[in-house]
Amino acid sequence: MTENHNTPGTDPEPTTGPDATHDGDGAQVSTGTTRETAEPAEAPIPELVIISGMSGAGRSTAAKCLEDLGWFVVDNLPPALIPTMVELGARSQGNVARIAVVVDVRGRRFFDNLRESLADLDAKGVTRRIVFLESSDDALVRRFESVRRPHPLQGDGRITDGIEAERDLLRELRGDADLVIDTSSLNVHELRAKMDAQFAGDEEPELRATVMSFGYKYGLPVDADLVVDCRFLPNPHWVPELRPFTGLHEEVSGYVFNQPGAKEFLDRYTELLQLIASGYRREGKRYVTIAVGCTGGKHRSVAMSEKLAARLSTEGVETVVVHRDMGRE
Repeated sequence: MTENHNTPGTDPEPTTGPDATHDGDGAQVSTGTTRETAEPAEAPIPELVIISGMSGAGRSTAAKCLEDLGWFVVDNLPPALIPTMVELGARSQGNVARIAVVVDVRGRRFFDNLRESLADLDAKGVTRRIVFLESSDDALVRRFESVRRPHPLQGDGRITDGIEAERDLLRELRGDADLVIDTSSLNVHELRAKMDAQFAGDEEPELRATVMSFGYKYGLPVDADLVVDCRFLPNPHWVPELRPFTGLHEEVSGYVFNQPGAKEFLDRYTELLQLIASGYRREGKRYVTIAVGCTGGKHRSVAMSEKLAARLSTEGVETVVVHRDMGRE
């Protein structure tokens, strides 16, 4: 509130709004601001998961799983910088709501700072969990030998020497872990399933699809998971009035889907993709590229890609459409 200083014996002039002032002639002038401003909303503190554990036990796979679930993942962040990372996430105004940090012996120079950082996070009320990836010595030795890489702590010794040193270094952190996952007998898909069970909630893991039209005469897309051939449909290229247009035009799309078998193919292939999508989710696959081809990648494949992407979107699959070869002719 502000005080009104008025000449004795006179009443204060009325105002008609919270921002009204008066000029020398008594006219009301809007300042465009209010006298009382609301307190800025407190920045939400991101949820934090710290991923650690034995080298070769699957830390990268666990981190990738959280990244696919929408977490902001930072690999090999020095522990002393974890509170700073959380603070930066809070400043994002909710855009970075969940942060996962991978901490391992590659940052052993900073590892002594981890307990201090955890205490700092607890004092700030940060919701944090520690996920520790464990595995047997035999399994770890087999994994290092299969990739022909040394253990980061073995030095001039054997792989088993590095494993023993790492266990000693991480013993206290393992005792503080909220979740310990033994990956000795797990494959990649089984580890992802365990991470999904802990962090995906009740929702089924999201699947993202790219539907890409292409022309066979320019070659198959190298990144395609599934390939659909639309060359069984009549080619609009041989219809003079349709030749200049693409499958994005209503005239071309209408021509394609008025051909025998076109709508039936779309219906049945969509049903097949629903079955495949369920399997992909169970196996932990999050991304799929469906390539739809015709001769030149201009008419039939473009029209079919657009319809197929629309069908997938209605089924809850996040879908992006790319027309690789349209415009190349």
